[in-house]
Amino acid sequence: MLLRVRVTLPDRPGTLGQVARTLGVSGADIVQVVVLERLGGRAVDDFTVVWPGAARVERLLAGLAAIPGVRVDGVWRAIGAPTTTGQDAELLAQVAANPTDGVATLVDAVPGLLAADWAVAAVVPLDWAARSGGAGAATVGYASWRAPVPPRLPEVTPLRARAMTAPDGQHYAVAPFGRAGLVLVVAREHTEPLAAAAFHATEVDRLAQLVRAGAVILGDRLDLVGAPPVTTIT
Repeated sequence: MLLRVRVTLPDRPGTLGQVARTLGVSGADIVQVVVLERLGGRAVDDFTVVWPGAARVERLLAGLAAIPGVRVDGVWRAIGAPTTTGQDAELLAQVAANPTDGVATLVDAVPGLLAADWAVAAVVPLDWAARSGGAGAATVGYASWRAPVPPRLPEVTPLRARAMTAPDGQHYAVAPFGRAGLVLVVAREHTEPLAAAAFHATEVDRLAQLVRAGAVILGDRLDLVGAPPVTTIT
């Protein structure tokens, strides 16, 4: 199976090589490495690896924990192929080519881009700020095919791009379209024995950029998401 492994490690020569060797010895075949952050002598890296289905993940975690200064932030199943340069532009091109299904295209594609499990286009009441406590109960406008029924949605108001973690350990990233109370919610499930990492700031920024670009492309069509269907009487 395809796994995403996120580690925080000292940003010094040799440490990345130690992590890569440990992954290999444990049975992982590395197919991609993405540097999410380099700050204050530390780095946060995402490894996408092919992992033998019969192998125990505990062996991998023990090997990484034995490297001085290395911390495992999460190990979880990755959906689809590793991300490549240009995928965001290709997705937006698909949205522009078929704007009628633009929101559905975004919602279905984003989980694969962010190594998440599912996504939802949620609709928040336009008067959410005037409601008690400023909270607005979101409803589902469109859900990706892996989303549970009904999806467990976090409190997405106030409307701004951010990451959050629910008490049950499920991770979310949310980004508003800036129109019609529409918000894109992406989730990583908490499933034992694997534990996904929270969404990194760079992942939230990537989601927000996709949503903003999608909003520019789709314009007034966003107002139709979650609206009741029009019934024609003949």
